[in-house]
Amino acid sequence: MDEKTLIREIEEHRDEYIEFLKRMIQVDTYNPPGNEKNLVPLIKEYLEEENIDCEVFPFQENRANLLATLNKNAKGSTLLLNGHMDVVPPGNKEEWKYEPLLAFQKRKKYIYGRGAADMKGGLAAMIITLKLLKKLQIETSGNLILNAVSDEETGGEYGTGWCMEHLLEERNIKTDFCIIGEPTGLSPLPKAVILGEKGHLQVKIICNGISCHASMPEMGKNAIYMMNEIIQNLPKLEEYIPKVEPPLTVEELQDLVAVSFPSKDIFLKIYNEQELLQNVVASLTKFTYAFTVVHAGIKENVVPDNCEGIIDFRLIPGQSTEMILDGLKKIIQDDLGYEIRENCKGKPEDIFVCLEIFHQSDPSIWEEWKDSEELKEFYSVVEEVYKKKPFYFLFPACADAHYLRNGGYCPQTILFGPGSASTAHSVDEFIEIEDFINCIKAYALFAYKFLTQAE
Repeated sequence: MDEKTLIREIEEHRDEYIEFLKRMIQVDTYNPPGNEKNLVPLIKEYLEEENIDCEVFPFQENRANLLATLNKNAKGSTLLLNGHMDVVPPGNKEEWKYEPLLAFQKRKKYIYGRGAADMKGGLAAMIITLKLLKKLQIETSGNLILNAVSDEETGGEYGTGWCMEHLLEERNIKTDFCIIGEPTGLSPLPKAVILGEKGHLQVKIICNGISCHASMPEMGKNAIYMMNEIIQNLPKLEEYIPKVEPPLTVEELQDLVAVSFPSKDIFLKIYNEQELLQNVVASLTKFTYAFTVVHAGIKENVVPDNCEGIIDFRLIPGQSTEMILDGLKKIIQDDLGYEIRENCKGKPEDIFVCLEIFHQSDPSIWEEWKDSEELKEFYSVVEEVYKKKPFYFLFPACADAHYLRNGGYCPQTILFGPGSASTAHSVDEFIEIEDFINCIKAYALFAYKFLTQAE
């Protein structure tokens, strides 16, 4: 079999692949609560049509992870394909033009639905790749593993985190290269190959004041005002958090993207006109934060004694959760003079602040990416399929890659998948069908080269 046969097979069965993706989108796997187990039978049935070994690992109520293996006894290198089954809830469905679970196909160009881009498109392409290579009976010296996971949208602890610890490491399965199928389109740019992601820390701040009648506000301590003081002082974090060098400077990131353009001058012209692109690049070189949620008050004429808020921090490699928390505590205790307590319960006259970690994941990056022959091969395949040079880049959001990279299990982990990051989690989320088909080609061609050349 040659590469042309592989591409021809994909083209001849594109309608089947599109229908399979639509069926995946139509399965409710909103997280929370998860319900990823709803999708497992469809994946398992599809793979077992070619007698591919599938193992299902249920947990909690109606949740599960799946592991499928091609050529598990191979002595050569192992390629891991990782994708999550859960999707974020749709929010207000009345804002959607197309039902979130309808998987509406428009003019043979787009498929709309929650998870179309993030990331049932990428996961479907990976599942199809596994089945395709088995169907064509390709003799390989390497092993191909598909890990369809749960829980990514709420941190990944019970998905990729659990699978890495209890399946891959405990079974001594060594992985030589990993692709996570997150959407890496950054419109209007070509496709990106993601080498690292920022870390994520969400901190809930609970301000406890003293309630009183609104006609005599000086009799109490307004918890909203306490929260406002903290918000107004957050810029001091720039001073309090230790400075670390970003993994790539703005100039280095610009150079990576410019490769996809006829010349750097042309890229810089576009870059200087695109404020969004400038902001994305800048955000990858520093930590950022956003105050995203505030709750307070029980009645219009009552000074509130409780105010809760959430700050969303994004960390660059070299920064830690402890650095952020230390800076936050310095603002609250040293600058504002508020006591910080671990227990949020207190007497009515107590004034204090509590901090709770809502979610955290460490930043991660593939340090030695420039020396990887496998990565160069993948880049070449993507360029061949998409007819455009992709570019290496970092991700401003977080993904499951940190579980694989930071523990040393598989540092050589990248993100690449169909769909645009700008449509993920959005109303009327969609994926371009041609992007989806091209991604199948890219995965399949790379897997074919990787597995037949594996040592």
